[in-house]
Amino acid sequence: MSRIFPICSSSDGNSTFIGTRGHGILIDAGCSFRALKNALSLVDTGFDEIEAVFITHEHIDHIRALEQMIKHTKLPIFASGGTIEALKSTGKIPETSRLYDIKDGYKSAAFEVAAFPTSHDSAQSVGYTVRFGKESFAVCTDTGYITKETETALKGCKTVLLESNYDEEMLRKNLNYPPELKRRISGKFGHLSNGDCAEFAEKLLKNGTRNFILGHLSRENNTPSTAKSRTEQGLSKSGAVVERDFTICTAPVMTTGEFICI
Repeated sequence: MSRIFPICSSSDGNSTFIGTRGHGILIDAGCSFRALKNALSLVDTGFDEIEAVFITHEHIDHIRALEQMIKHTKLPIFASGGTIEALKSTGKIPETSRLYDIKDGYKSAAFEVAAFPTSHDSAQSVGYTVRFGKESFAVCTDTGYITKETETALKGCKTVLLESNYDEEMLRKNLNYPPELKRRISGKFGHLSNGDCAEFAEKLLKNGTRNFILGHLSRENNTPSTAKSRTEQGLSKSGAVVERDFTICTAPVMTTGEFICI
């Protein structure tokens, strides 16, 4: 049975497993190598049973385990060309690393993976759509707005992990964040707000999405209940009924073993 397993999801670290017990792929590797290994054991999977890793962009909360992963495994790692160059420029990733450009997509006996561009303050950030058997998944985080390419790519995906990073009012009132940082977060190359997420979720529902996982929630400018309530209310206003027409949950900061069976 297909599973999507949000391993970690926040401004501190992001990683998602898609597959079955004992076989799958990873989108991002943003927690520590040890935490990632322990999390995968909760779905009876080891690194030798991971087919490939797909990186969205080079920020540390998406690549924290990457250096150790390259050192201790033989996993192929895919990313955009711009992200690969950014990773190599740090000097921490060997030139001989198994880094492959995702521009032509990825296809194996079990998976088809394609990238779509997102709008973020990084070299060349992307999100991913994944076809696994008869099911379709997408991971879409770290984007200041929903691009036309994103909207097209996610059309018809049954299960989507979608960014719902911040509550607009909480961010505005946060005295610990300077104005410059607030502008970055809420800007064109920042993150999706709860309102942005809810608006796009309505479009996704009309085009076939049935399972929503809200991810990359800010721990300072959001709460799981706030994010979930905003999107659930938006979907319900369109006439949809939760648990009948759609499911919705928030990805955990760090998993305790929960996953969604499709």
